[in-house]
Amino acid sequence: MADIKHVFRENYLKYASYVILERAIPHIIDGLKPVQRRILWTLFRMDDGKLHKVANVAGQTMALHPHGDAPIIDALVNLANKGYLLDTQGNFGNPQTGDPPAAARYIETRLGELAKETLFNPDLTPFLPSYDGRAKEPVNLPVKIPLLLMQGAEGIAVGMATKILPHNFTELLKAQIDLLEGHPIEIFPDFPSGGVMDPSEYANGRGKVKVRAKIETRDEKTLVIREICFGTTTESVIRSIDEAAKKGKIKIEAISDYTAEKIEIEIKLPRGQYAHKVLDTLYAFTDCEVSINAQMVMIKEENPWEGTVDEVLSFHVTQLKEYLKTELEIERDRLLEKIFQKTLEQIFIENRLYKKIENVTSYEKVHATIETSLESFHTQLPRIPTYDDRERLLNIQIRRITRFDIEKNEQEVKLLGKKLVNVKQKLKDIKKTTTQYLQGLLKKYGNLFPRKTRIKSIKEIDKKEIAKKEVRVSYDPETGFLGTKVSGPHQIECTSLDKILIVYEDGTYQVVNLPEKQYVHQKEVEAAWIGVADKKTELGVVYRDKKTNYPYSKRFIVKQFILDKEYAFIDRDQVLEYITSSPKAVLKLTFKPKARQKISHIEFAIEEAPLKGASARGTRIANKELKSVKVLRGESK
Repeated sequence: MADIKHVFRENYLKYASYVILERAIPHIIDGLKPVQRRILWTLFRMDDGKLHKVANVAGQTMALHPHGDAPIIDALVNLANKGYLLDTQGNFGNPQTGDPPAAARYIETRLGELAKETLFNPDLTPFLPSYDGRAKEPVNLPVKIPLLLMQGAEGIAVGMATKILPHNFTELLKAQIDLLEGHPIEIFPDFPSGGVMDPSEYANGRGKVKVRAKIETRDEKTLVIREICFGTTTESVIRSIDEAAKKGKIKIEAISDYTAEKIEIEIKLPRGQYAHKVLDTLYAFTDCEVSINAQMVMIKEENPWEGTVDEVLSFHVTQLKEYLKTELEIERDRLLEKIFQKTLEQIFIENRLYKKIENVTSYEKVHATIETSLESFHTQLPRIPTYDDRERLLNIQIRRITRFDIEKNEQEVKLLGKKLVNVKQKLKDIKKTTTQYLQGLLKKYGNLFPRKTRIKSIKEIDKKEIAKKEVRVSYDPETGFLGTKVSGPHQIECTSLDKILIVYEDGTYQVVNLPEKQYVHQKEVEAAWIGVADKKTELGVVYRDKKTNYPYSKRFIVKQFILDKEYAFIDRDQVLEYITSSPKAVLKLTFKPKARQKISHIEFAIEEAPLKGASARGTRIANKELKSVKVLRGESK
């Protein structure tokens, strides 16, 4: 047993760590899960401007991903449908309708311009060996946009889950500029499915948002759903409306799905129903309104970390500044090296230093001669030439020396010098450089990503008020049927959300959902009282003991119950004589006549009965045998 515990402890921890770090939770640096990162890196290596078969991309990615092609294809399709990073051709499915994509061999993809410009730089990319050691894969990509917040992410790991909602590209970049300039920011989600959103409880990514579908009124009898809530599909919305109709929460005549490129779900209303009155009912009882909870869990410094939108954006601003600074430093060093090489080459050719080595007998002396010859020109060079620099000079071909254009070379050096000055200026004010970079992205791509979800305050809907007195339940004691489709003398006005409490003459009761037509005499006893199980109605009862025939009474409220379960409010050796929900009921209790019994009857008010639990024993009214109970005033049973 000890060995098994050890195996479970060791292996489960490894498994949990792997799922968290390598599968389910995105990294804060690039906003990607490992499979997404591997797909994008593979596409970068394959990029030639042409579209690639998704099946081919999946096959190439398998060199880095230790799983099958199915999860790779699913992740690629998901990335493509987010609409930021990939160009596509073919049927990639539709997240809003739930339609699946075509087979991977029929659809094609490649990196989009935004991805090429902002996701890759091998000079800034840390690498590690792939799972089999045959290749290298990026630890993370040097992403220059807040991809984690742009795309959003969902994942379930061991003991934790993440749900990061997508945000608008333009708003995110503008918020980053505001952070650079020290201004406060406030940013809310933006869903690709559109709709209307109330972000008042978003709490900077740690709360929730309320989202509604966009519903238009074509006429008083026709509603059209044009946009649906994030996380739902046209199929799930239609199903929720059908279920609400079956439960009697909403009345519709027909529902039709005309969705093609755009969402169009048409709802026809029956006689007596009007569009402006049905809207709130749709929001209250169907997927036309949903609440989405955010949980911003991500990997940071190799550990799960929960942050806020502001914290993630601030992290990305700092990271972007570092990336741009490093790129500029690399560019500065590259320009300095080019200027050095061109200047050194011109000095070597213009001053005919190659002539000094014509009669030198050994290779070591050739290097020494050139080194000595260049000493007088060190002041013209950014740095002192090394052995490798001299080696490059020795490899210059005679043809190139004879055709060397000094003027052209000087112009090139001058142009490189101007670029170097520009790079150094950018390095001096990296905050301004970062702002200009973000503004450039906004100018180039901002119009491609307009906000789709409108922000609006959404008033809380009182479901009870909407459903109030919309359902009529009838009871026919002759047939024993109860329900909305039953005609009977006893009727109950209730809402579609209510439950029905049935009290039987044998001293039992049960609570049921609103039935269409249900037989309630299964126990061969009639119902003594039927009403709404509202957990506040007081029931007053008078009953007698079978052995002594003494009368007892109590009042009680049915506050707790399990649907369809049978409960008892009096014992089996007791008989129910009267039940009412009216506290003003007054009864005449007549006793059996006996010798020397002076009192033959009494008046008893139900409100005098003690309020007890439903299963508690009542209080004895009199030490006399009960003959009959008659209602004097108030409701009858």
